[in-house]
Amino acid sequence: MTRVCQISSVHPVTDTRVFYKQCRSLANAGYNTTLIARDNGEAKTVDNVHIVPFHLDGGRFKRILFSPFRMLRMALKQKAALYHFHDPELIFVGILLKLFGKKVIYDVHEDFPKVMRDKSYIRWRFIRKVFSGIVRMAEKFGTLFYDHIVTATPGIAANFSAKKATVVRNVPLLKLFQANAVSDVEIKKEKPVIIYVGVLSRARGLKEMVQAMEYIGPRAEMWLVGSWERDDIYHECQAEKGWEYVKFFGQKPQEEAYAYMKAGDIGIVNFMPLANHINALPNKIFEYMALGLPVVLSNFPYWQENFDHCALFADPQNPKDIADKINMFLDDRELKLKKGKKGKELIDSGYSWESEEKVLIDVYERVLATKLHEGTRR
Repeated sequence: MTRVCQISSVHPVTDTRVFYKQCRSLANAGYNTTLIARDNGEAKTVDNVHIVPFHLDGGRFKRILFSPFRMLRMALKQKAALYHFHDPELIFVGILLKLFGKKVIYDVHEDFPKVMRDKSYIRWRFIRKVFSGIVRMAEKFGTLFYDHIVTATPGIAANFSAKKATVVRNVPLLKLFQANAVSDVEIKKEKPVIIYVGVLSRARGLKEMVQAMEYIGPRAEMWLVGSWERDDIYHECQAEKGWEYVKFFGQKPQEEAYAYMKAGDIGIVNFMPLANHINALPNKIFEYMALGLPVVLSNFPYWQENFDHCALFADPQNPKDIADKINMFLDDRELKLKKGKKGKELIDSGYSWESEEKVLIDVYERVLATKLHEGTRR
C-alpha cells in the first residue's frame, strides 16, 4: 500500500473536504492514508484513515509563525511517498518536502490572494494589498516545485498552469443524502424554516439575513447552525429586530447539521460581494440542493449562471430584497417545489463527490506514476 499524507494547520480533522471526502476516498482506494490536522485528541484511526492530531495553543499569528516548522517535522515522520497540503501558510513546507524527494500536491480551496484583500483583522488596506501580493508570489514560486495543484473551482485553477492544475469540486457526498441517510431532527417545527448552516460572520452576510427576518415576520423563522466568527457580530445580530424570528443552535457535527438542513424549507447563502466570493462554489449550496431545498443566493453573475434553475437571487447587502425573495418562495409553493426539484436533479446528474473522487484518484495515480518512472530511469 502506497503511503500518502494530507496535512493542514488550519482545518480540523473533521473538515468535510479534507477528511470526509478526500482522505476517506483515498483510503477506500487502497492508499495507506494519514491526516495531520488540528485536533485536541489522541492519535487514532477512523474509517481506515490514520489521524495524527496537531495541537497548537494561541492565536492566528502564533499559528502562522510556528506551525510550519512543526508540520514539516510531523510530516517527515510519516515517511509518505506523497504529501498533500491545504493551507497557504504551508507553501514553503511543501517546497521543503519536495526538496526531501517527496511528491507534493497543493490543494487550493480559495483564491487566497483575494482573501487577503478582505481580511478585516488587518486594519490598513495597503497592508492587505502587500500581503495579497506576497501570497500570490509565494504560490507562483511554489508551483515551480510542486507536482500538481488541486483547486476547488475553475476560477482558482485559472491562476495556475493548466498543465499542473486540476479542478476537484467541493460538491457533496451523494450517499449521505440518499433516502433514509439523513436522520430527522428532534425539534417540533411550527412554521416554515429558512436554514443557514456554516460560519456565522459579516463576510457571509449574517447581519443582513437577520435584518431580512424583520420583513418576513412571524410567518417563518430562520435557523442558524454554526459558530460565530466573532462575538461582536453575534451581539449585533441579537440587537436586530429580526432576531425575534431567529433560532440559533450552535455548531453541530456533520450528520446532525444535515438533519437540521433536512428540516428546512428554504436554504440561504448570503455571501458579501468580496473578491474571493463572487466566483466561489460554496459546498453549502450543493448540500441544500442535494436535500431538495430551493435556495436564496447572493446575486453574483457567476452564481446566477450556475444556479439559475434552482435559486432566486438577492442583493446580499439589501435585507428588504433578501426578504422579498424568501417571501416569493413562501407565497408560491409551486415555485418552491420546482426550484428544489431542479437542484436535486442537478446533483443527481453528476454534481457529487462520487464523481469528483475519481478525478482525485486519477491525479494521485498520475503523480505517483511519475515517481515510479523517475525511479526506473535512475
